[in-house]
Amino acid sequence: MAVPKKKTSQARRDQRRAHHAITPPNLTSCPNCGEPRVPHRVCRNCGFYKGRNAVAVEATE
Repeated sequence: MAVPKKKTSQARRDQRRAHHAITPPNLTSCPNCGEPRVPHRVCRNCGFYKGRNAVAVEATE
């Protein structure tokens, strides 16, 4: 099994981990109802996608 010859420095270790941060999802507003939604996905609030009703959504009151 391969074993490192030298200890990895804190700077090198942290530079490698610089890209590990979690980023929040991009949100756009639904053109039908205006609720925030993830791009290229059906709107959870109204069920519209690409200008048509893709999914039947129950009305919550």
